Amino acid sequence: MENYKVYVEVTVKFSTDGVMMPVEFIWEDGTKYIIDKVKSKERCASRKAGGTGIMYTVMVDGKECHLYYEFDKWFMERKSA
Repeated sequence: MENYKVYVEVTVKFSTDGVMMPVEFIWEDGTKYIIDKVKSKERCASRKAGGTGIMYTVMVDGKECHLYYEFDKWFMERKSA
């Protein structure tokens, strides 16, 4: 399962009421992706990669993907191991 988990560097912004929102992330190959929109945020487990936390459903370049905040680290699911 761990093969599916990719830890990523994430830039976040905090609103005045303390809400954390991711704005961009850097994939394992060093490519930086700007998050166009955060569609939803929910407490969830990653069935594919394992681990629980807050799942952010985000739009990047017209594609929907999931970004997970797991206590003190961010990760995404790799398409295949």
